[in-house]
Amino acid sequence: MGAVNAPDTSVVIVGGGPGGYEAALVAAHLGAKVTVVDRDGVGGAAVLTDCVPSKTLISTADFMSQFETASDLGVHLEDDEGDEVADSVAQLPAVNKRIRALAAAQSRDIAGRLATDGVTILDGTGRLASASQVEVAHADGSTSTLDADVVLLATGATPRVMPSAQPDGERILTWQQIYELTDLPEHLVVVGSGVTGAELAQAYLGLGSRVTLVSSRDRVLPGEDADAATVIEDVFRKRGMEVLGQSRMESVTRTASGVLVKLVDGREVEGSHALLAVGSVPQTSGLGLEEAGVRLAESGHIQVDRVSRTSVRGVYAAGDCTGVLPLASVAAMQGRIAMAHALGDAVAPLNLHSVSANIFTDPEIATVGYSQKDVDEGTVDATAVMLPLATNPRAKMQGITDGFVKLFARRGVGTVVGGVVVAPRASELIYPVTLAVQHSLTVDQLAGTFTVYPSLSGSIAEAARQLHARD
Repeated sequence: MGAVNAPDTSVVIVGGGPGGYEAALVAAHLGAKVTVVDRDGVGGAAVLTDCVPSKTLISTADFMSQFETASDLGVHLEDDEGDEVADSVAQLPAVNKRIRALAAAQSRDIAGRLATDGVTILDGTGRLASASQVEVAHADGSTSTLDADVVLLATGATPRVMPSAQPDGERILTWQQIYELTDLPEHLVVVGSGVTGAELAQAYLGLGSRVTLVSSRDRVLPGEDADAATVIEDVFRKRGMEVLGQSRMESVTRTASGVLVKLVDGREVEGSHALLAVGSVPQTSGLGLEEAGVRLAESGHIQVDRVSRTSVRGVYAAGDCTGVLPLASVAAMQGRIAMAHALGDAVAPLNLHSVSANIFTDPEIATVGYSQKDVDEGTVDATAVMLPLATNPRAKMQGITDGFVKLFARRGVGTVVGGVVVAPRASELIYPVTLAVQHSLTVDQLAGTFTVYPSLSGSIAEAARQLHARD
């Protein structure tokens, strides 16, 4: 960053999630006077009710799955009496207690970092009084008005709720409510097969629940690479999950002993609990946005450009309330870009083609850059190579049978323009591909870089070698 000093600039940030707190750190570093108004706890949904809790739950389920595959590696687990252990058991109260404790600890760490950097945190709700004023309704019932040279809106999103499927926090749950459960669901019906639905369906399957996944589309994860989604759906079915494709939910209601999920085609699914994962809606109502002239999309999302500006001068927005891309990493980048732009620092506009994303199923799905769909539709002139992990020596050692590496390279010049990794810890393996996409490396440069033998990353280099352009 450049040598920027803005000691007289007042920045007010509404919302303390990744977009808000990362922006606050940048603004404080650049010398601005920064105030964060937050009502739910610093870290937002990403830390308290979404990313951190869900990935902790998934990590627990992944750990348990290692016991299931131990016998394939020649390891047999026995109890003190010498009898073979058939099943591992998740104590859900203990699991959820740890999840909530980790989330709270992460929130405290972020708040501590903000305080150390001189950021003021106000517990309350903020709304725009004008482009340069934020009204704060404090948690203690008092109100105040903050003058601001720069305002950043980072209010996030909340689970979508349908009139025919009202969550009650006991049997019918959103993904923000599941961490209060005291008993492992006997039969969990997950409605929605997008990222959240797929991740949590597999997590509870791994913890020991019977799981039925209701998908309105032909396959799970309809927005992802088709080859990757096929692998995941096959894994789901092999592990005992019931996947109902092309099955649109009509309603979810309580019964005497559980829940009843009715489908549009007349079928009914009974379960002990239902998890609703049918999308999210931006938290933008009641913020005074329309009155201040901030332009919204029909969906309610705040419209922003690539440096996070809204339609009102001096007002920026970041994160899920913008609808740009619902990832914590993107929210954080939007917030950082907003403050760099507002405070006169060097800034590069948001580049979504270099965003790496991960779905924390088992195996994980990591993606970056252009997709197979982009190649098939001619959006980018590229060739592709896909290598199954089953032939990788490290994968064989670890008992990995499902997954692959896929790379896309621009035809003729060999520049890496995208990739997909389906593997355990794909979120780590995608990084070299992301570096290649971000810095326009060629497949020859990627292939010419040493990899450890044996390693899963060796398959990335091998895919690059196979994409070497020959005259």
